[in-house]
Amino acid sequence: MSRRVIHRARVAQVASVHDTSRSRIFRVVGTSWLACARDVTIELSGAGCLLVGIVARWVALLLIPLIFGTIVTVHGKKGWLFSNKDGGWEYPAFWAAMLFEQFLLGDGPWTLIRSPSLQSVLDW
Repeated sequence: MSRRVIHRARVAQVASVHDTSRSRIFRVVGTSWLACARDVTIELSGAGCLLVGIVARWVALLLIPLIFGTIVTVHGKKGWLFSNKDGGWEYPAFWAAMLFEQFLLGDGPWTLIRSPSLQSVLDW
């Protein structure tokens, strides 16, 4: 549950950046405003699903490439420590590891919509 709350807080921080600042950040990275809107929408939707427990196992797995994308495009060049100027890749790597852990653990006891089991997906 704490992973879900922390992820939601991270998304709220990203979403709270003013539009001009967020667009500027994505422009510096070399992506369009449309990519910015897409990524924020995916992060918000994923955080919402994780928070209330809607197929949390698979949502966590689907969010990992987005987090690795931030390491490759933005934070990787800034060094390891997230306290470096403009943030390093320590924090996104931690998030990717936590999302993978959520995938391995599966849904919690208070989930709203349970994920299909790993075995049923593999048998499909």
